[in-house]
Amino acid sequence: MDKNKLKDHKQIGQELELFFSHDIAPGAPFWLPKGIVIFKELEKYIRKLTLDAGYQETSTPIMVKSEIFKQSGHFEKFGEHNMYNLVLSEEEDDTKPVRYTLKPMNCPESTIIYNFRPRSYRELPLRLSELGRLHRREKSGEVNGLLRVRQITMDDAHLFVREDQILEEVIKILDTMIEFYKSFGFEYQFYFATRPENFAGTVENWTKAEKDLKEALESKKLEYKLKEGEGAFYGPKIDMHIKDAQGRDWQLATVQLDFHMPQAFDLKYIDEKGQPQKPVMIHRAIFGSFERFIAILTEHFQGAFSTWLSPIQVQIIPIADRHQKYAQKVLEQLKSSEIRVEVDNRAETMQAKIRDAQTQKIPYMIIVGDREEKENKVAIRERSGKDLGTVSLEDFLKSLKSTIESKV
Repeated sequence: MDKNKLKDHKQIGQELELFFSHDIAPGAPFWLPKGIVIFKELEKYIRKLTLDAGYQETSTPIMVKSEIFKQSGHFEKFGEHNMYNLVLSEEEDDTKPVRYTLKPMNCPESTIIYNFRPRSYRELPLRLSELGRLHRREKSGEVNGLLRVRQITMDDAHLFVREDQILEEVIKILDTMIEFYKSFGFEYQFYFATRPENFAGTVENWTKAEKDLKEALESKKLEYKLKEGEGAFYGPKIDMHIKDAQGRDWQLATVQLDFHMPQAFDLKYIDEKGQPQKPVMIHRAIFGSFERFIAILTEHFQGAFSTWLSPIQVQIIPIADRHQKYAQKVLEQLKSSEIRVEVDNRAETMQAKIRDAQTQKIPYMIIVGDREEKENKVAIRERSGKDLGTVSLEDFLKSLKSTIESKV
């Protein structure tokens, strides 16, 4: 593929009517109907992976009192310049103004859920996931389409584990990362990020956390590169980087070990001897963010998404007006099997309709005319232009479902 001919995701998003930006909301995308299909399919995919792995889904408030981020250390680290902070009144007479923040991350709030009631060692590992919106005050000059936004949708999760469970849980997360990115055909590279100059917690805990993450990588025999001093302020991390169609490097998935936040929020569990102990917190995200992942995916495939992700999976093209009734019959059969399908009934030539469907990157076109209607069959063409011949609708549907389920 000629890199000079590759389109930017913003251009593809406009041409395929997926998403766009507007001055009314800088850094926050508008999702069009076709774009939201992709968003929701990815959400469905990551939710299934997460629930199958034993996570429990949660949801936490978007706006909270700023004190929680002071307690976690995020306010000191990011504070005025990277958070959206508001001063609101708790009383009608404005005598008790309170500072609130639009949350830029979920982890402090997940500790509130953990502390909802006393926890036993038998409950651990407790895996809590959250698909939610975050807000970060990115500088206007750094905002770029979906790649860098101010309103972010994260596939976040926080695990609360005993120290003897760290290795097993981190390995499971690494397995999920690999499975996920392999399914999209991305090349990936692991990076191990260690203690930064300014950090929270104790050197002893950092040393222990770094040892655990390194052991997880080596037990899986995964090659990795070192990012010296680039860990999160609360703990070391393993990042997964991928290469896009233009050869650019992106850090997306991450797993982070945290001994600090359980200390900051006084998290406890009761061990088998009835004694209180501190859990360890594991932060993990597979996408990194929906927005950035979709931007990269859009450019990587130049809008020609895999069939399971394509907003329209099949376009039915009747050759003449007299074939409209049969086209409608095929439409209803495909819709009943939950295929995303449309009929192009415009007063255009068949060649023009085929060309437009290819421009819109629709994976399959069904051509119906006299012969197809008489034989109760359909003629199939791929967006690449390849003619797959005439087959029964049942056979095509069976093949299509297999393609969708395999996510190729």
